[in-house]
Amino acid sequence: MADEGDRVRDIAAVIGRRLGLPVESVPPETYGPLGPIFAADQPSSSTRTRRTLGWEPKHPRLLEDLENIQP
Repeated sequence: MADEGDRVRDIAAVIGRRLGLPVESVPPETYGPLGPIFAADQPSSSTRTRRTLGWEPKHPRLLEDLENIQP
């Protein structure tokens, strides 16, 4: 399956839930110079890679994979 724009917030939510830890929003300044990167909307797509290289993903999406990781 192809990942198409998983948000950092969604990734953090899955990791927090799986670890039994609370997840909350914090100001971008918390991360110093990296803060704007986390705060920006930077969707990504595998469309060009699939089209150019003929690649078709066969593994689970990131969020699904994070849900299924066994300790």
